[in-house]
Amino acid sequence: MSQRSHQESVEITGHLIDEGSLSRVLNDVGEYGGDYVVHQFDIGHGTADPSYARLEVSAADEETLQRILMRLQTHGVNQVEPGEAEVVPAAQDGVFPDGFYSSTNLETQVRVGGRWWTVENPEMDCGLVLDGGPEVAGGAGAGEVAVRTVPMADVRAGMRVVCGAAGVRVTVPVSERSGGSFGFMESDVSSEKPQAVLVRQVADGMREAKQAGQKVLWVGGPGVVHTGAAPAMVALVEAGYVDVLFAGNALATHDIESALYGTSLGIDLARGQGVEHGHEHHIRAINTIRKAGSIRAAVEQGVLTSGVMHALVTHGKEFVLVGSVRDDGPLPDVHTDVIDGQRAMRAQLDGAGFCLMVATMLHSVATGNLLPASVPLVCVDINPATVTKLADRGSSQARGIVTDVGLFLEQLAMELVPGYRRQAADA
Repeated sequence: MSQRSHQESVEITGHLIDEGSLSRVLNDVGEYGGDYVVHQFDIGHGTADPSYARLEVSAADEETLQRILMRLQTHGVNQVEPGEAEVVPAAQDGVFPDGFYSSTNLETQVRVGGRWWTVENPEMDCGLVLDGGPEVAGGAGAGEVAVRTVPMADVRAGMRVVCGAAGVRVTVPVSERSGGSFGFMESDVSSEKPQAVLVRQVADGMREAKQAGQKVLWVGGPGVVHTGAAPAMVALVEAGYVDVLFAGNALATHDIESALYGTSLGIDLARGQGVEHGHEHHIRAINTIRKAGSIRAAVEQGVLTSGVMHALVTHGKEFVLVGSVRDDGPLPDVHTDVIDGQRAMRAQLDGAGFCLMVATMLHSVATGNLLPASVPLVCVDINPATVTKLADRGSSQARGIVTDVGLFLEQLAMELVPGYRRQAADA
C-alpha cells in the first residue's frame, strides 16, 4: 500500500491490454514521480469487450498529484469522485493561473454548480475557460455555463480558468475493432497492407463525412506537386472532396509554378528533368502572384488558370497558408505571424468530419494539435517517422499509411471521382 500523503482513486475503461493503455498509465505515474495501487481489474472476455481498472494514485505533494491526474486524462483516466472544478481568474493577459488544467483533445466535461458542462471545442494544450455560472468554484445558482478551450496567447486577464484535475472528466473515442470503414484503425501505421484496401477505406471515410454534411479537411505539403499528384487533387476538389486545405508557402508556390511554367522547383513535371533557368521559376511565380495582389486576384485576372489553388478558388473552397522562416517571398496569402495562422486554422475546424494529411510533417503535427480526437485522421507519407509522430504528439486518433503520396492520390481520385481513370489516361 502506498504511503504517500496525497492520493486519489481513478478509473479507466477500454481495451486496456491489447492497446497497451494500462501500461502507459502506470508508466506515466512513475515518470511523474507518483505511485499506484491497483484495487480492481476486470478483463473483458472477448475482443470487443472493454476492460475496467480502478487504481489509487498517490504523490508526495498535491501539486505533483494534480500533474499526474492531468497527465493520465490524456489516456482517458478519470477520478472516481471528481468533485467540482476549481476556477481561478487569470491575473494577466497571455498567462494562465498557476496549476491551470492543461486540456486534452478528448471529449471533455467540467462540473460546475453540480452539473456537467461539455467543452465546446476540445483541443490539446490549452486552458479551460468558463463563461457564465458562479464567480467562484462551488458557488450557488450557476445558471447556464459555457466552457471552451483557449490557447495561452489568447487568454485575457479576468478570464475564469479551470485549475487542477478536480471536476473534469474525459471520454476516449471507441476504436473500431472489426468491420466498418475504419477497420484498418486496428493498427497505427499501415505499410504492408494492400494499398487498394486502404485507399478504399479512406474514400469511404470521406464519403461518410460528406453524407453527414461534414467537411473534409486536407493538410498538404509540396510533395503533392513534386510527385505529380496535383491533377488528382484538382479532380478531388472539383468532385467536392476537398473543403478546406491547410498548407504552407511551399505547396501553393510549387503548384502555381507548375501552372505558370510546367515545373516544380525547376523540374519539368512531364519529363522529370531540370530545365534551363528552372531554379528561378518558383520565385518568379511568387512575384507574379504578389503583383496580382493575391491568389484569388490572380485567378480573377486570368493570370492563374490551372492547378490546385486555382481549383480551390474557382470552387469556393477555403485554404489557410501559414509560413515559416524558410519561406521565399512569401505569397501574399501566407500568414507570416504563426499565432494569426493558428487562429485562422482554428476558424476553419468547425464542421470538420474527416482529415487527410499528405506529405507534410510540420503542418500535420500543427493540425493534429488543433483537432478534437473525435475527428478521424489519416496521415499519408513515404516516411514512417512522419506518420508515427502524430500519435507521439498526442493525436491518438491518427492512423498512418506509409506509401508514395503521388500514387496514393491517383488511386484515391480513381476511387472517388467517376471517370477519373479515363481522364488520367487521356491526359
